[in-house]
Amino acid sequence: MNFFLSLRFFIFFILAAFLCLAWFVPRFGDRWFRRVEGFGTRFARKKGAVVVSIALATVLMRVALLWAMPIPVPCFHDEFSYLLAGDTFAHGRLANPPHPMWLFLETFHVLQHPTYASMYPPAQGGVLAFGQVLGNPWIGVLLSVAAMGAAVTWAMQAWLPPRWALLGGILLVLRIGLISYWMNSYWGGAVAATGGALVIGALPRIRKRLRLGDAVLMALGAALLGNSRPLEGLIFCVPVAAAVIAWLFSKQGPAAAVALPRVILPIAVVLIATLGFMAYYNWRVTGSALLFPEALDLKVYTNLPVFLWQAWKPPLRYNNAQFEYFYNVFKYTEYPHTLVRSLVWKSHMLWVFFLGSALTIPWVAFPWVLKDRRMRLLVVQCVVSGLGLLAVSFFFPHYAAALTATLFILLAQAMRHLRLWKVRRRPLGLALCRLVVLLTVARVPYFAAYQLKNPECPWSRERAGLARQLEATPGKHLVLVRYGPQHNVALEWVYNGADLNEAKTVWARDIPGQDLEPLLDYYRDRKVWILEADVLPAHLRPYDGGGTHR
Repeated sequence: MNFFLSLRFFIFFILAAFLCLAWFVPRFGDRWFRRVEGFGTRFARKKGAVVVSIALATVLMRVALLWAMPIPVPCFHDEFSYLLAGDTFAHGRLANPPHPMWLFLETFHVLQHPTYASMYPPAQGGVLAFGQVLGNPWIGVLLSVAAMGAAVTWAMQAWLPPRWALLGGILLVLRIGLISYWMNSYWGGAVAATGGALVIGALPRIRKRLRLGDAVLMALGAALLGNSRPLEGLIFCVPVAAAVIAWLFSKQGPAAAVALPRVILPIAVVLIATLGFMAYYNWRVTGSALLFPEALDLKVYTNLPVFLWQAWKPPLRYNNAQFEYFYNVFKYTEYPHTLVRSLVWKSHMLWVFFLGSALTIPWVAFPWVLKDRRMRLLVVQCVVSGLGLLAVSFFFPHYAAALTATLFILLAQAMRHLRLWKVRRRPLGLALCRLVVLLTVARVPYFAAYQLKNPECPWSRERAGLARQLEATPGKHLVLVRYGPQHNVALEWVYNGADLNEAKTVWARDIPGQDLEPLLDYYRDRKVWILEADVLPAHLRPYDGGGTHR
């Protein structure tokens, strides 16, 4: 927190200094800036090359930062669940059979019945599975973020002049593509952002060109949203669907004979196939085509209401103390329960993630953006999606991932207006736009240097180190994780892959009052260890049969 506060104070200091410089020396550095901007303007006309370059630059720059920010280790419950999905898909399955020892293997955000599977939609798991096949799940994350940068830039090209689309893509990569948790964890966000970009980027193209390919891309974007953020994706698509329908039935719309094969049928075919896949996936995981895995998890494990207006369920009973605390205490205190607090909390999280201090500057020109008729649909989309996000109890910035392209289009449009601002003929707006870019660029090495000195999730790196140690130890292993009464439930050690029988190491709970004999008998061919998870550092020792809870 001190790092981010110091960063904001630094940005405010630079802002004040730059404003003074712009006022007294309005053309300072103008020659150098014009050269860079001129090159960008010429290059931006090559739209295809720009899209590809944004994707390649994302990959190359993030790989270049591996010395300071190495490949991330999973830290949060959700990440391990997504990795389970990726491992399951990489094994050629959509779900795994329930395990007879599930009671000891039970963990957060993972279904145990009727199948052993992640509770999350399959898109992010598919990305991780692709990366795992290539050598590491994070490769899938890297490529998905590169695809997001390309898709958002492509969307911007449909709404903005080429050079502003290029600038918006660069700002996106610098702000989100390199140093956000979308790139540096396994939670996801980029897949839904790509879907949203395809939907919003296809809309002006369909209106202008009536090409079948654009309709297919719009439908594929909706398919990505349906398989990554289904609720938020549906809300996001409502204004777009309304705009398409209104255009089709307007006087300016195409004839039915043209619209049917080029717009309506392609979208309908892709969406029907998508719904069919989603129903099949649900059936394989939950046993019902209409029951989503996350809905089943909420039904079985969660007493927190999905929407703010819903009442809390009575406390549920669980099989271990960690679940008892997480769902009945931790979840209750983690999320705000009133509309006002929810609005403040979510607005702050969105601002910190998508904008921060530097990218807030252009929004002073937002009143002029509202006067642009072409931008009003995007504003409406933000309002509608914002109301949807406000209604749900849970929230993280990747819930709003579908809005990424929309927000950056509006941001770039605000910068277009800001650039024209003059005060007493001094080009303050031009100076502010250049300042925004410089601050966004400077944030990357600043953040990388901080990460080098303060690596995230030390406990998870400790877990990964012990996993590597066991991997290098001959034979197969069963680790009985023992938690103390003051255990932090955010630090969960019990996570496993898709193959619970052939895995080199299986992590299980040592549950007070629960006989371990069935578990030990099932895994009798393994060396058994006890892990004291709440000892600093965590203590791994051979199991000697003592201290168990019978």
